[in-house]
Amino acid sequence: MNLRLATVMLVTASLNAASPISVPTYNKDIAPILYKNCATCHRPGEVAPFSLLTYADAKRYAPVIADATAKHIMPPWKAAAGFGEFADVRALSDAQISTIAAWARAGAPEGDAADAPKPPRFTDGWQLGSPDMVIEMLEAYQVPADGYDIYKCFVIRTDFPEDTAIAAVEVRPGNRRVLHHTVIYTDPTHAARARAGDAGSYTCYGGPGIRSINTDLMAGWAPGMATKRMPDGVAFVAPKGSDLIVQNHYHPSGKAESDKTTIGIYFQKGPIAKRIFGVPLVQPTLRIPAGEAHFHVTGSFVSPIELEVSGIAPHMHMLGREMKVTATLPNGEVKPLIWVKDWDFNWQLGYEFKESLQLPARTRFDMEAYFDNSAANPRNPNSPPKTVSWGEATTEEMCVAMLVCVSPRAGDRMTAWMSLAQQLLSGPAGRRAVNPNP
Repeated sequence: MNLRLATVMLVTASLNAASPISVPTYNKDIAPILYKNCATCHRPGEVAPFSLLTYADAKRYAPVIADATAKHIMPPWKAAAGFGEFADVRALSDAQISTIAAWARAGAPEGDAADAPKPPRFTDGWQLGSPDMVIEMLEAYQVPADGYDIYKCFVIRTDFPEDTAIAAVEVRPGNRRVLHHTVIYTDPTHAARARAGDAGSYTCYGGPGIRSINTDLMAGWAPGMATKRMPDGVAFVAPKGSDLIVQNHYHPSGKAESDKTTIGIYFQKGPIAKRIFGVPLVQPTLRIPAGEAHFHVTGSFVSPIELEVSGIAPHMHMLGREMKVTATLPNGEVKPLIWVKDWDFNWQLGYEFKESLQLPARTRFDMEAYFDNSAANPRNPNSPPKTVSWGEATTEEMCVAMLVCVSPRAGDRMTAWMSLAQQLLSGPAGRRAVNPNP
């Protein structure tokens, strides 16, 4: 018996020596994850509430990091895996989430300093160098200490002397503690200028707040977004004399703050082979009954022309829960574009496809979405719930998926928009005039 016991002990010791239990460490396992996926926002001067550039910072917040990543709250990336292929994906893999959890449970060990990667370096000032044009808000906006989030449209006059090809737009927040995101539209009709009046600004939710088929989405910014220059020959073309509508989303920080956003514009100097424009896949005749916890909405658009789709940006308000968008080719092939299964109004992200989709004429784009207008929805802005229709206020709703398109033909945007308007007017949702611009 003693010989048998000794043999078992030797074999067990040998197995344990050959297969040690590995505990993740910050230097070897965690720092690479945080540097790649979190540091752009979690660093001094950025919008995140704490920095994650050092071991001391990460250890202090280890339980918070483990909880937020396990719940897929952080990093903010709402597109479901396997439904559409995107560039610059910030979502963590299941293995990475498990590694973070194991590290936190083990007491957040630091590990060998020799395993530590070099901390990321960030560019101070303009990311693409000195812009060709710099514009800014006329005056600083005063953000109150508390209260509801604020959506404000600021009208900035550019007076472009001619149609202007733009290769990149960089947004520099004046106060990253309170500026959540920015969306910029062109307005050649000056309708926003008229609405803003002497104040130069007005409250707006979800869109530019004006009814004009000529208004177009030019650029956007959210925390962690890197400014990219379009390839040579590709540009967004701002119409001659356009104003810019800069929609800023502010969230109070607990103390009175101010912000004066600055925007750098980079021109495309060479000949333009392709123009970028947006086509909104939209369901504007929303009517979501009070108490409905899983209200289903659909919208479709058949493109009369071939489209090169380079990205997509879903949009709903507080009642939105889920959105799926597909493209069905004339031959019946279905291409997945995006599926957001847990919509969060606080993270309205734009998604660039890994490779642009070349879609022929007569491709049908289908959008389906779900809304929760029940009392059980903690984000419901109406208490008690009430029937909600299309509108700009957070107490109202929208249902839009903006297709970011590229075309060598200057008239394709208007062709697509006019066809969209006709299809909305003749569709089963209603025979009344609608505004396809969100």
